Amino acid sequence: MEKIYPDNKSYPKLLLQIADPPKQLYCRGNLELLNSECLGVVGTRKLTSYGKESAQYITRGLATAGFTIVSGLAMGIDTIAHQTTLDIGGRTIAVLGGGVSDAKIGPKINLSLAQKILGNNGLIISEYSDKEEIYAINFAIRDRIISGLSKGVVIIEADRDSGSLITAKCALDQNRDVFAVPGNIFSQKSVGSNELIKNGAKLVTSARDIIEEYNIPMLPFVETKGQGEEGHWDKERLNAKAISARGQQILAILQDIGDLSADEIMSHLPDINTSDTLSSLSVLEINGLIKQSGNGKYRIA
Repeated sequence: MEKIYPDNKSYPKLLLQIADPPKQLYCRGNLELLNSECLGVVGTRKLTSYGKESAQYITRGLATAGFTIVSGLAMGIDTIAHQTTLDIGGRTIAVLGGGVSDAKIGPKINLSLAQKILGNNGLIISEYSDKEEIYAINFAIRDRIISGLSKGVVIIEADRDSGSLITAKCALDQNRDVFAVPGNIFSQKSVGSNELIKNGAKLVTSARDIIEEYNIPMLPFVETKGQGEEGHWDKERLNAKAISARGQQILAILQDIGDLSADEIMSHLPDINTSDTLSSLSVLEINGLIKQSGNGKYRIA
């Protein structure tokens, strides 16, 4: 465990910009992540199947694009955000409302997830020492750290009283971007996130919406001027972007067979590597080479 102060070179520069940065941070793990390109992903603890699928879909794309995913290690959306990032070999930071030792990490059901984060070059931080009592208010206070570390925060499913709305408010106060995934108008779990969109949060339906917001380069589509001819992807730039061999295999399968789910795609691959396949799907989708339809199947864009 390391304790860093605002004058330490490892202290996150973005966090220094907020009105009330923590006087100290207790850290376990990879301190370099504190000054990486971070995005917060948060939402309700009592998620629906739609919320889970949305969190996996959005987080997978963001982590694949190189963002460090910041969340609070709580049950629900936080857990999905951390786990999905780990599944594709991405980077994640967990911000706690109590101490960072194994004895203090909560909820206890997520201790194994915390250990996986540390075991995969991730980071766990808190402004609270192990000696301090954990109070409910701590979690609302720590939300300013999640948003303060991040360029923006993504709200995925939030009811009217969701704690994730506190994170969204902190983000607005800190001049950070607020993104929200639209939800079912009949679901109480989407009331908060839908209200955020009505009040000006950017509506997002894929990681691509956020990636484009920050002008991250993607593969160029070449419009063919000839009448009746279709546009095409610039092959030279495709190679420069180093689409993986697994990505090339996926493109060939979809070209030959048509629309397929991730599981169906894996059944046609010569070897099954789930994390590699999911990561490759995200890279291809982010770069506009494939699209996912409402039934969860992928197709050539």
